[in-house]
Amino acid sequence: MRLDKFLCDALGTTRKESTQILKTGEVTVDGIVQKSGSFKVAEQSEVEWQGREIAKAGPRYIMLNKPEGFVCSHEDGFNHTAFVLLDEMNMNGLHFAGRLDVDTTGLVLITDDGQWSHRITSPKHKCNKTYRVWLADPVQADYAQKLTEGIELRNEREATLPAQMEVIDDNQVLLTIHEGKYHQVKRMFAALGNKVVGLHRETVGDIVLDDDLEPGEYRYLTEEEIESVWK
Repeated sequence: MRLDKFLCDALGTTRKESTQILKTGEVTVDGIVQKSGSFKVAEQSEVEWQGREIAKAGPRYIMLNKPEGFVCSHEDGFNHTAFVLLDEMNMNGLHFAGRLDVDTTGLVLITDDGQWSHRITSPKHKCNKTYRVWLADPVQADYAQKLTEGIELRNEREATLPAQMEVIDDNQVLLTIHEGKYHQVKRMFAALGNKVVGLHRETVGDIVLDDDLEPGEYRYLTEEEIESVWK
């Protein structure tokens, strides 16, 4: 592939912009500065711009440990979008495969593969999402059964799908749901007469938040994690 086309695909730039980038002398291929757009990039070549490797064009799958105070959307006028946490040279096409509220932390998946994200977010696929939930009041003995039976939420025509709850301590549980209704976990516990004071998503399907990721950090998914969504 021509180097200028490689830059266009990988950075989302126009051919003219790629030519201007090359003229700066800041693009290297396998450690050698290249200024010609016609230079042929081999499949195994390593291309860098300003000392940073440029990923080859193709679907991207990202795991982010979202901190509190960021929204999973474009700017809402009050809070920063979680996109600002990504140090990516090309943001074209990236979107959130399932959102978290501004005050909810934990696992967020970001991709530019629409079919892949649909597999996660579509209710018909019933993709499990597990949350660690901190409650204002102690867990009651009947919570597990009521959550399994489904909770009637205000302004919803149907009860929630069966959810599974594991008690961690008096005020902390792990909750696994299969939907993504607006503020669903908070509304479910509000319907039970309790209040969620902390919420952290730990898993989506078989993808588990990496313990090595500090809040605000991210990494690309492994092939195994990517393929797990299709199982």
